[in-house]
Formats: sequence, C-alpha cells, structure tokens
Amino acid sequence: MIASLRGTVVAIQLDGAVLDVSGVGYFVRSTPGTLATLRLGQESTVSTTLVVREDSMTLFGFGSTEERDMFELVQTASGIGPKVALAMLSVLDPDRLRSAIAQADLAVLTSVPGIGRKGAERIVVELKDRVGLATTVSATGAPAWREQVHEALLGLGWSARDAESAVDTVAATGDGTEPEVATALRDALRSLARSS
Repeated sequence: MIASLRGTVVAIQLDGAVLDVSGVGYFVRSTPGTLATLRLGQESTVSTTLVVREDSMTLFGFGSTEERDMFELVQTASGIGPKVALAMLSVLDPDRLRSAIAQADLAVLTSVPGIGRKGAERIVVELKDRVGLATTVSATGAPAWREQVHEALLGLGWSARDAESAVDTVAATGDGTEPEVATALRDALRSLARSS
C-alpha cells in the first residue's frame, strides 16, 4: 500500500491534484479541504490509500492520517465505496463524522450526497461500535505497536476491518505488557489465518 506521498504539486484540479515525486506524477483524488491546502510549485505531503479494482487503480490523498483512516473505515460498511466515502469526508471532517455515527445522527449523515436514510441507518448499525473505539483510542493515544501492526496488515492486503479485529485479538490475549511489533504481527497473522 502507498501510505503517503511527498512531492511538488504540479497541478490542482476540482477532484484531485498531481504530485511530482522524483519525476513521477501521481494523480491523487482528494477532498476540497485537502486540495485547499495545496499550492502549485510547493512541496506537500499527503496521506494516501490505494483502491484497486478490476478495471482501475485509484490513489486517494488526505491532509491527515486521521482523515485517511476514516476514509478506509467507512468503506467497511455495506454499500459504501470510495466515491461515497470521499463525499462523506468532503462534507464532514473526521471528528464530525465519527460523532454523527456514534450518536446515530441520521440528519448529519444524510446531508452527504449519495447517502439516504436507509444507508445512514446501515452505517450507524455497522460502524457505531467501531467509531466509539476510535474515539477512545484517539483520546488516550493508541500504543505504537497497535498502529504499526494495523498498517502492516493493511499493507499485506487485509481489510481495515480484519486488521482491526486481529489487533484487538492480539491485545486481548496479551499479558498486559506492550508486545514487540514483530511478535504482535505474527500473532495477528495467525489469528487471521484461523478465522479465514
């Protein structure tokens, strides 16, 4: 997975920007908020996620890792693809979106183009417990090993949902001390192998 890009902004369009990274121009689809922070000719860094489909590979870029992580999380809900996830983050910042899901605020969720009442209800049902966890983690600061193992699993092709579940399993079976990243990753992979 391409987790971030740092390069010179050579073009800004309505739906994305082109970053020149060592002579290679990457088109990164972004939210209006992220695009507003970019300046032509200046070096910028964006947190990215690569969405691979049968007929395309699309790179999405965000101004923060929190925004990127929320983009990945909302796609784990049934019927939410990258286009709707990007629309959600274009209308709502990650904290507002997390709050709307946690509090089942359907009015806020349906303010996003492409999300109707049934879709909003489904998002709340499927993600309410998980965004509550994300709020707790961000408020207290997640242990570094959790973040590293989660990123490694995403890089190996596991979904955000599976990666989070595996990290939770490792944390629950630990003895309370912080595990080494390599050991935690091995245990997470074993957990995923057992559940598949």
